[in-house]
Amino acid sequence: MSERIGFVGLGIMGRGMVNNLLKAGFHVRVWNRTASRMDPFVEAGAEAGTSPADVAAHSDIIITCVSDTPDVERVILEEDGVIHGAKEGALVIDCSTISPQATVEIAKKLNEKGVKLLDAPISGGSEGAAKGTLSIMIGGDAADVERAMPVFQAMGKTITHVGGQGAGQTVKLVNQILVVGNCLAMCEALLFAQAGGVDLQKCLDAVTGGAAGSWMLSNRGHQIINRDWRPGFTIDLQQKDVRLVMREADALGVPVIMSSQIFNLYRTLQEKGLGAEGNHALVKALENLSGITVDATKS
Repeated sequence: MSERIGFVGLGIMGRGMVNNLLKAGFHVRVWNRTASRMDPFVEAGAEAGTSPADVAAHSDIIITCVSDTPDVERVILEEDGVIHGAKEGALVIDCSTISPQATVEIAKKLNEKGVKLLDAPISGGSEGAAKGTLSIMIGGDAADVERAMPVFQAMGKTITHVGGQGAGQTVKLVNQILVVGNCLAMCEALLFAQAGGVDLQKCLDAVTGGAAGSWMLSNRGHQIINRDWRPGFTIDLQQKDVRLVMREADALGVPVIMSSQIFNLYRTLQEKGLGAEGNHALVKALENLSGITVDATKS
């Protein structure tokens, strides 16, 4: 009999992940702070929990996917948190992106209750969550990874056990340095193309499949040239991750010059109230600096 799954957090990523768990035949109990978000999943066969503790009490494996370190600490450790409902032998999988050090501390507290933790942050945007093609980078014990593999396979395609507790979060921050760096390069290149007077769609067609290609360019370049700011991942969430990168880099003594520039560019967009737009709206910061607007209808 497959293990019962609890899922806490039905945001932009969690929704697709739960759908794929249900499609894979798992028994799933869900909880979300905004209760109405649970309704479609209940209609699809999930059960509604009354709190993270309630979800944990009815589950063998509990997945959390929330926004930031304080949110993870809240749903796992605080009143009505997972730790107060999880039975000895349960496994918590945190798919959020949070501080590696905080992950280790949360794991220690769960371990005292006989509960194990895998830090398993995800990448691939809302598209990857919906299609079940996420990249999942996992920190924790090999035996726990093996136990959770059917769950991971329902949600992701590239599943990598990268090391011990906290290693998943460290590798996710590596991922985010590359994501925002590719995003800035894409935005700068498209601004250059616009100023140069070339056809933006033909430009994308020419460069996407070559050495300059990237996931970001393939999935977000067309959105930029068509002025489509719907988020696969929001500026606010991306900025949270870049802030984590900067904090960890400071602790490690590593210069993150490009990431700090992007952090400040995103901050200008947040000040304009654009935090809910897709992270590719980074181009707007460059447009504000240059007075040039990237728009396929003008190329």
